[in-house]
Amino acid sequence: MIVPPEKEVTRLLEAWSHGNQEALDQLMPLVYEELRQMAKNYMNSQSSGHTLQTTALIHEAYLKLADQREKRWQNRAHFFAVAAQAMRHILVDHARSHQTQKRGGETQIISLEEAAIISKERANELVALDEALKNLSALDERKGQVVELRYFGGLSVEETAEVLKISEGTVLRDWRFAKTWLLRELSGQ
Repeated sequence: MIVPPEKEVTRLLEAWSHGNQEALDQLMPLVYEELRQMAKNYMNSQSSGHTLQTTALIHEAYLKLADQREKRWQNRAHFFAVAAQAMRHILVDHARSHQTQKRGGETQIISLEEAAIISKERANELVALDEALKNLSALDERKGQVVELRYFGGLSVEETAEVLKISEGTVLRDWRFAKTWLLRELSGQ
């Protein structure tokens, strides 16, 4: 009997949660394409002219995920939610690094892949979005999680509802509210 990929991912996540490192090795080929698509979707909103951005972002996120020793993975959607959060943190850290360098901060030697992950023009926007998302999360944590899962993680309404254990209608309402709130916050209204 062939096991559906979603159930196999969940099985491997559970095994990994219980300390089976071989499960992580078996898991990555199954989820790599989706991680690549998540990274690609986000990077498509960046200005052109970067090289290896998607690959570098995936590899950084993989390192963060692989370092999650105590994580109890609920299911496939939970894994991708955490991956989305890891990618967001990586991108914001790089954006902040560009801002520091722009203001005459200490010079850092970084690889071409690290430098290419985000353009200088988009760094300020990403940091502003991160700050606005933190403010939204302080106001309503669930709405912040919805944005993180949908925007950074590329999860569908159904997957977001599954991760947060809420209805799809609630996800849609939170998503509409959050988009409007973030737009006002970012535009200074």
